[in-house]
Amino acid sequence: MTPPDVAVTEVADPLAEAAPTMELLLRELDRRWPREAERLHQISRYALLPAGKLLRPLLLMESAEAVGGGGPAVVPAALSVEYLHVGSLVHDDVIDGDTMRRGRPSVAARYGTTDAIVTGDALMLGMFGALTDGAEDTGLLTEDAGLLTEDAGLLTEDAGLLTEDAGGLPPGRVLGAVRVFARAGVDLCRGQAMEGELRGDLGCGLDRYLTMSALKTGALFRAACRGGAILGGGSPAQQHALTSYAEHLGLAFQMHDDLLPYTSDSRTTGKSALSDIAAARPTFPVLLCHAMAGAPARVRLEAALGGALPAADALRTVHELLETTGALTAARDRATAQADRAKSCLESLPRSRATAVLAAVADLSVSRDR
Repeated sequence: MTPPDVAVTEVADPLAEAAPTMELLLRELDRRWPREAERLHQISRYALLPAGKLLRPLLLMESAEAVGGGGPAVVPAALSVEYLHVGSLVHDDVIDGDTMRRGRPSVAARYGTTDAIVTGDALMLGMFGALTDGAEDTGLLTEDAGLLTEDAGLLTEDAGLLTEDAGGLPPGRVLGAVRVFARAGVDLCRGQAMEGELRGDLGCGLDRYLTMSALKTGALFRAACRGGAILGGGSPAQQHALTSYAEHLGLAFQMHDDLLPYTSDSRTTGKSALSDIAAARPTFPVLLCHAMAGAPARVRLEAALGGALPAADALRTVHELLETTGALTAARDRATAQADRAKSCLESLPRSRATAVLAAVADLSVSRDR
């Protein structure tokens, strides 16, 4: 780990520098969720592995390192944010009726709605067990106190939620991170509810959309970066810088995510390109198109999102309108601007390998194809 007070003027390939961290996260995730376990754990493993981008755990690890902390002690916390993220995705697929996730059947499609809901609940609640796993043993959370017991069958060593080898974080820092994660979970739910309100409403405006996105998508980016800064012992100013970075990164990520149905095919993204259209979600480029289009184009756009056309025809119509109005290019430009703002928030931190990785993640957020 590079100390944050050592200036690193150039890192040739920051994402390559992050590879050992990603490998550590993948190994630990696989270890903590064994193949042979009870049904709920098997379904949870299916949801978690093969893993996605592990972007949020990486952000937590690098944020902790950027303020002088990090290392193996924060791995449980890093994985905990993945549990919250994946649990929310399992629920999203139930809500939206999506049958594909990461290029294979969603949990709901494979195991049914009931097991999907329970699995999403278990992953999100298990987040707190994993997050507190890294705290020093102060006698406040002990098996003797009856708060965490193997007999309950909910938090077990086999599930990877109770381990002895990753401790050492001051309890005050862990408590601070718990508060951040709890707030993030509520914000995520607020964003999900707001997305439902906006469904089918092309007149909702970009401001309401961005508020929804900052809640639904940005919540976990903020949790990862602010939580990492707290766990790493960062100062209030450092925590603020990384929180601001995360807010702009979250917007950039979601803006670009909304472009993927029009820039990548479903074999690459692992999710149906028709999902947003079928659910009548007013995504970022579509709202830009509505704002930029003339009256005839708006009528066509409203018909496409209003269910007047089969989903595949609607997607083609929307894609055409995004191109002809210039909304596709404008959406790309705005996403890139948010990524640049995210990187600018890192300038107040000591330059290091970790800040170089965080800057590279901002660039990747608007250049990825999945």
